[in-house]
Amino acid sequence: MSETNPFKSPNSTRADSSPVDPSKPDSEANAPELTIRVIVLGLILSVVMGAANVYVGLKAGMTVSASIPAAVMAMLVFRYLFRSNSILEANQVQTSASAGESLAAGIIFTMPALVMIGYWDNFDYWTITIVAFTGGLLGILFMIPMRKVFVVDNDELIYPEGVACASVLEAGTQVDGKSDDSGTSLILGGMLGGIFKLAGGFFGILLGTFEAAKIVGSRILYLGADVSPMLIAVGFIVRLNVALLIFIGGAISWLICIPIIGGADASLINAADPDQAKSAVDQAYGVWSSSARYIGVGAMVVGGFASLVSVFGGLVAAVKQIWNGIFDPQPEPDSKRDIPSWSILALGGLCTALLAYVNYSFTQDVTVTVVCTLAMLVLGFFFTAVASYIVGLVGNSNSPVSGMTITAVLVAGLMLYLMNYSGTDAMVATLGIAAIVCCVACTSGDVCNDLKTGSMVGASPFRQQIMQVLGVFVASFIMCPVLWALQGTEGGIGGKELPAPQAGLFASLAEGFFSDSNPLPWHLIAVGAGIGVVILIIDTILKYRKSSFRAYLMPIAVGMYLPFGLAIPILIGGIMAHFYSKGHPKEEHDRVLHRGVLFSSGVIAGEALTAVAIAIVLFSFGTKSMSLLEGQGTVLMVLTAGAFVAMIAAFAFLTKPSRDK
Repeated sequence: MSETNPFKSPNSTRADSSPVDPSKPDSEANAPELTIRVIVLGLILSVVMGAANVYVGLKAGMTVSASIPAAVMAMLVFRYLFRSNSILEANQVQTSASAGESLAAGIIFTMPALVMIGYWDNFDYWTITIVAFTGGLLGILFMIPMRKVFVVDNDELIYPEGVACASVLEAGTQVDGKSDDSGTSLILGGMLGGIFKLAGGFFGILLGTFEAAKIVGSRILYLGADVSPMLIAVGFIVRLNVALLIFIGGAISWLICIPIIGGADASLINAADPDQAKSAVDQAYGVWSSSARYIGVGAMVVGGFASLVSVFGGLVAAVKQIWNGIFDPQPEPDSKRDIPSWSILALGGLCTALLAYVNYSFTQDVTVTVVCTLAMLVLGFFFTAVASYIVGLVGNSNSPVSGMTITAVLVAGLMLYLMNYSGTDAMVATLGIAAIVCCVACTSGDVCNDLKTGSMVGASPFRQQIMQVLGVFVASFIMCPVLWALQGTEGGIGGKELPAPQAGLFASLAEGFFSDSNPLPWHLIAVGAGIGVVILIIDTILKYRKSSFRAYLMPIAVGMYLPFGLAIPILIGGIMAHFYSKGHPKEEHDRVLHRGVLFSSGVIAGEALTAVAIAIVLFSFGTKSMSLLEGQGTVLMVLTAGAFVAMIAAFAFLTKPSRDK
C-alpha cells in the first residue's frame, strides 16, 4: 500500500530516483565525501556515541539514534574549525558515528546475561569484540541487497528519523543570513544532562527515582518516576504516540498485572530477620521480575512473528538482488552503486568463520557449533528485513530490537532443547545466538536509516557503506572496556542504577529453557501473546480507519517489561513535543521540533557521557560515588523534587520552537 509521506521535508524530492539536485552546480554535485577529516571525525564520534549508548541502554532499556547529534557536531566542526560547510561530508560523519553507536544495544542487551548466569566472572574482551564486529558487519552486509527494496522502491515507509536527519543536514549547510542556534541547543542540552548526572550519580545530592508502594492484602500498588532529563529527552524525540504506548505498556504491567498477580507479604517489611526483610517497593520489583514482565515477552513474540510475515516479500527480493549481482551484474552510476556482491560474499565468509570460532569456544561441540552458526546467519538475515521495515515505519530510536532478540532466544532455545542439549553450555549457546541476532538487527536498522538520509542529500551508497564498516570496526573495540568501567560502579550492571532489563530478561529466558529449578512461566507468556494479538487487531483497525494514532505492538510490549519509573518521564517528553507541534501540519513537525530534538540529543549525550566518565573514574581509583546527603532523607526528597520541577521547566523553555522558525 502506498501512503503519502507525512514526514517528507520540502527538500526531499531528490530522494532515490534523482539523488542529486540537477539545479545545483557541478562543483557541489560532485563535492568530496570521503576525506581524511571525515574519516577521523566519523571514527571518533562512532566511539563517543557508542560509549554513550552503552550507558543509555543499560539504564533506560532502550537506545536512541546518534544520527542527528552526530550530524550537528560534524557541521559545527566543519564550520568553526575548517571554515567550510559540506553536506555530503557531514552525512558521511553521521553515517559512521551512528553505525558505531548501533552496536551498543546489540552488546548490552545480551553480553551482561553471560555474567548474570555465572558463565563469566567478568566480561571477556575478545569474545565481546568479535561478537560486536561480526554482528555489526553482518547487519551491514545483509542490508545492502535490501536497500532497493526498503529504501528506493518502497513508498509505504516514511523513515521519520532518516528524513529528519536529512532536514538537519540541509538546514545546517544553508547560508541565509539567519543565526543558527543548533550548536547552542546541543551544548545547553549536554550541560543539563551532565549536571543532573553529576549531582545524582556522583555527589549523591539527588535521588534517582521517586517511588512508593503499598501492600493491600496480598496485592501491591506501585507508582514511581525516574528523575532523569535523559528520559524526558527520549520521549521528546520519539514523540507522543510512541511515548504514550510505552506508558500504556507500563500501566498494563505495573498498575494492572502486578496487583492481579499479588503474592505480597506485609510482614516482610518489618521482618525480624534483616536478610528476609523486603520493602513494598522491593516486593513490587520482585513480582515484576519473576512474573509480570513475561507477559511483555509473550506480546513481543507475537510482534516479532507478525513483523516477519509483513517483510517476507522483501526477503525474497533481497535474495534475487544478490543473485543478480553475482550472475548478471549491471553497471550503475556512482549515486546508485552498492558494495559489489562478491565483496558481500567474501566478507560474509569471514563473518561465518568468526561465528564458528565463537560458537566452538562456547560449546566445544562441532555439531552444535554448525547448528548455532547456521541459526545465527538465518535468523540474522530474517531480522535484518524486520528491523529495516520497522525503522522505516517508526524510526530507529523506536525499533524494538529487544523484541526481535526475545524471539531469537525462544527459537534458539527450542532448537537446542529439541537436540537434547542442556545445562550451562546450552544457555551460553542460546545467548550467543541472541547476541549476534541483536547486533545484526541493531546495525541493519541503523544502516537502512542512514541510507535513506543519504539518498535524500545525494550521497553515494557505496561510500556510506564503507564508512559504516569502518565505524563498526572501530566501535567494536571499545564496547568491553566501557562495560568493565560500568560494572565497577556501585551495584554494578544489573543493579538499581543500571538495571540492564533486557540482559536480565534474556538470562531468565535461557535459564528457563535449560534449568529445572527456574522454568519459564509459559502461562504468563501465553497471556502476553493473547494481549499481543488483541493489540494487533486494534492497530489494524486504526490503520484501516487511517487514524493519526497507532497502537504499535512493540512499544507497548517494551513498556510492559521495563521499570515503570522510566515510562513517566518519557511520557512527559512526548507531551512536550505534542504541545509544541500541535496546530501545525504533520509535514511541518520536523521543522517545528528541530530545536527541541537537538536540545534533547544534547541532553542524552551529556548525561550518558558523564555517566561513562564517572564510571571510568570510579573504576580507575577503586572508589565509590559520594553520598553527601546520606541519612538526610527528607532533605534529599525535597531537593530532588525541586530539581525535578526546575528541570522540567528548563526543558520546556529550551525546547520551545524559536519564533523565526
